[in-house]
Amino acid sequence: MSPLVIYALVFVAVSAVIGVLFFIFGEGQAKTSERLDMLTGKKRKEDETTNILRKTALERDKNSLLSALTPNLPSLQKLIIQANANITPSAFMVITLIPGVLGFTASWLAGVKIYFAPMLGIVLALVPLAWLLHKRASRLKKFSAQLPEALELVARALRAGHSLAAGLHVVAEEMPTPVADEFNRVYEEQNLGIPIDDALRSMCERVPNLDLRFFVTSVCIQRMTGGDLSEILDKIGYVIRERFRILGQVKALTAEGRLSGVILLALPVVLFLMMLHIKYDYVEKLWTNELGVKMSCYALGLQVAGALVIRKIVDIKV
Repeated sequence: MSPLVIYALVFVAVSAVIGVLFFIFGEGQAKTSERLDMLTGKKRKEDETTNILRKTALERDKNSLLSALTPNLPSLQKLIIQANANITPSAFMVITLIPGVLGFTASWLAGVKIYFAPMLGIVLALVPLAWLLHKRASRLKKFSAQLPEALELVARALRAGHSLAAGLHVVAEEMPTPVADEFNRVYEEQNLGIPIDDALRSMCERVPNLDLRFFVTSVCIQRMTGGDLSEILDKIGYVIRERFRILGQVKALTAEGRLSGVILLALPVVLFLMMLHIKYDYVEKLWTNELGVKMSCYALGLQVAGALVIRKIVDIKV
């Protein structure tokens, strides 16, 4: 490898590290400066309740160059909100593009074969999205596990003579995150004058959980028709716990099928990459020969069809 290529790779690596560190610590320094300004009296401390009605990340980022692209991707903003990631959509897009460009550039400068450079760039560009999806799934899973206990806590508060809003506040004080954060936001919104029905529906938008929708629907119906809400919440909590128990049994019974699906889907890809590295001219015919192109298309189609069939078999709704 020539010294020029080594210098270029070192420059790209150092630039990437500096950019990531600046993004990670830049926001923390800004918050520290704001707190110092509040302590010295230069800036009036903002009321905590006004944070509930603060503008969304997309609205705050309206003046940036990349924010013009975010209205075309409304699901990105929802993913960020559901994952509770403290980042703007346009900044996330920049973070997604940087590793992809750096991976492609580094591969190309290192003399990697031309078919590997785009693949490496795409894989590195998908890493931030995979992190966001993992963070969102983990948060929603924790919320689902904490929801039955939260509903029972609200029911006990109602039996003790407290109002529904006070019950939500008890959950916010006693339960861990993320269920405490969401219930606290509902409590603060209704304190600011927003109807509690609207606040609960907003929570359903932030947390796409079917059991939570049952809770919100039952509260809305009870407020219109009357009835014992504590008994309803106890039954909903019992149903959720039974669903979790049955879901655990279903996962145990379908574990073999899911593992078989992963192996069958990963085996052709791994074998292709191995042959691509060991004997390139052997697999080159798959995209240079007309018959090879047809075989590759049929193979990809059958892979996708097999994945859908296996997912349909092991995906049992509870």
